[in-house]
Amino acid sequence: MNTGQMHPGMHPINDDLVRRLVAEQFPQWAGLAVERFPSGGTVNAMYRLGDDMVARLPLVKGGADDVVMERTWLPLLAPHLPTPIPEVLGDGEPAEGYPSPWSVYRWLAGEHPEAGALSEPVLLAGELAEFVAAMRNITLPGAPQAHRGGPVASLDAATRSAIEELRGIPQEGVDCDAATAVWEEALRAPGWDGPPVWLHADLMPGNLLVDGGRLTSVIDFGCMGVGDPACDLFPAWNLLPADAREVFREAVDVDDATWIRGRGRTLSQALIALPYYRKTNPAMTHSARHVIRAVLGEG
Repeated sequence: MNTGQMHPGMHPINDDLVRRLVAEQFPQWAGLAVERFPSGGTVNAMYRLGDDMVARLPLVKGGADDVVMERTWLPLLAPHLPTPIPEVLGDGEPAEGYPSPWSVYRWLAGEHPEAGALSEPVLLAGELAEFVAAMRNITLPGAPQAHRGGPVASLDAATRSAIEELRGIPQEGVDCDAATAVWEEALRAPGWDGPPVWLHADLMPGNLLVDGGRLTSVIDFGCMGVGDPACDLFPAWNLLPADAREVFREAVDVDDATWIRGRGRTLSQALIALPYYRKTNPAMTHSARHVIRAVLGEG
């Protein structure tokens, strides 16, 4: 039965808890306003802290590892990237009954781009490709394995299960046979046989910030690590229209097999997200429906 929660076991977080955590651990910021920032994110709660900062608190146990990883790697990645990324200003720890580490970041201005409403899609495609290429060329040692960064086949069971679940939700109108065909093409494509490359691994519209249609920041690196470069091709289908998609494809300079794997991975994420979030997260379900239409409409 749907409880209205995105995930089981979510930590209860509210304004008062965040104020207490800030006052206890960062007394220099205790007098600043605290306000929940509406977000379509699925792993963290976001609270504006004054005008220039944001507190980010994991909603579920698994998000704690992402906090620690970002503290370690964001300062090392930032000098290599053409686009601003989050800067950690404070390392929060469990307290006040809240069980996870959490962080305070510098606030990054901008708005999330919306598929179908981009003012500069071709320019944005080029800037996204520049970011992806810069990530791919980083050579920092000791990198973690990216979430979703392994072989496409590792997603097969979950993807097929989602397709079957969507067959039972006819009101979503998903052509499940067409989705299966695209997915099976991705499975047949040659796998990545080069060294694993650095990835953001979650380039969703909600993890991008734009101003005047241009890319200003990339946020939420909780899935980052090394793996198959196909994992960072998501914007081609979750955000960009067809003409800008081709600009992005040429600029990221990947072979056909990587492009096919990228399309399959993007579709897989959408197929899994749609039945899971359709009653709890409108932003995620809107994005998932867009991806499914974009991928299945290519043929």
